[in-house]
Amino acid sequence: MTKRIFDADVMQRTCQATVTACMPYKKGYRILLDQTVFFPESGGQLSDTGVLKTADNDIRVLHASEKDGDVLHETDEPIPIGTPVEAVLDWEVRMDHMQQHCGEHLVSYGFWKLYGAHNIGFHMNSELVTIDFDKELTWEDAMEVEKLANQRIEDNRPATIQTVTPEAAAKMHLRKFNSKITGPVRIVAVEGSDTCSCCGTHPPTTGMIGLVKIFKVERHRGGTRLTMLCGRLAMQRIRQEMEAATEASNLLSVKEDELPDGVRRLQDEIASLKQTLTQRTEELLSYRIEKLQEHPEYDAKGNQRIVLFEEQLDPGEAKFFMKRLQELPKAVSVLLYHHGERLNYIVEVAEDAESDASKILQDLNDRFHGKGGGKTRHAQGSAPYTLETKTIVQEYLRQ
Repeated sequence: MTKRIFDADVMQRTCQATVTACMPYKKGYRILLDQTVFFPESGGQLSDTGVLKTADNDIRVLHASEKDGDVLHETDEPIPIGTPVEAVLDWEVRMDHMQQHCGEHLVSYGFWKLYGAHNIGFHMNSELVTIDFDKELTWEDAMEVEKLANQRIEDNRPATIQTVTPEAAAKMHLRKFNSKITGPVRIVAVEGSDTCSCCGTHPPTTGMIGLVKIFKVERHRGGTRLTMLCGRLAMQRIRQEMEAATEASNLLSVKEDELPDGVRRLQDEIASLKQTLTQRTEELLSYRIEKLQEHPEYDAKGNQRIVLFEEQLDPGEAKFFMKRLQELPKAVSVLLYHHGERLNYIVEVAEDAESDASKILQDLNDRFHGKGGGKTRHAQGSAPYTLETKTIVQEYLRQ
């Protein structure tokens, strides 16, 4: 079983160790050491990364996991059994993880203490931390908890760790305790704040967390999902959002605190322009239909044959166009239009016309290597719009 140095001292960055096993794993290897400073991914916390230094090589540790009490170090290269190594952490990564995990404890404690909400899910990735709670909470609730958590950070309170029996843990006033644990229970306690069972790494004082910042509060499966960050990662995210807000305020010519009103005004202007554009487009399409009726074409069955191609048309405009075409007597209408990277086509057969829209569509699918289907009166499909598409369309229009 690997000696886990981080359980006793989370601030130790390196240790001397000996390779006790080297096993092929996926595209690399799993290295087992007699002792390690590398925390294995567990309990919602990401694993440490770093290097194993041998006499003549530095081998990256990409991930660490745990199995049957052993910590397995995943690498791209093998290390022979018996090789002495120096295990060296990526310290910035370790600090990021400790800040996130201990900050999560303070936030979970705040929601439990102030609102009786329980943490039922915790996930950390390289960009964000999420916590799920078992009841609905508001942004205002979250701001009160954020204030409380940052006060505990400002107080620089000690965070201590002790290992007790399950029986002793059951008698302690814990925010969170897994009654199914049968072996020793690791308790993390922040003075005057959170106390709970936890296997993760935490800084020895809350001041090392730096700060807690909550970014989002949203409903999730009958409860609440909260998105947050702590310490260096929180500052990095705040800087990114401030830069984005500054750029947006410059583009809209408003102050940062006036951005919501500026965006709303822009949305109203866009909506008004879209409405005007739709009206003008519908007027243009109606005019085109009127011009078609000046020289209508008919097939052998007396159907009015209408085949049109529009270089740029959106689906809403196409729908309006076809609706108007179907008002024409005995109309068999085929509309082809370019939208995005696709050639779309719609076939409509009026109730008083004698034709089959599905057969016409099949011919279009064959010509353009497209897909689609439909019934006698209505069918539609699409195909990739390539360099050859327009030539094929022109050939079809000339038939």
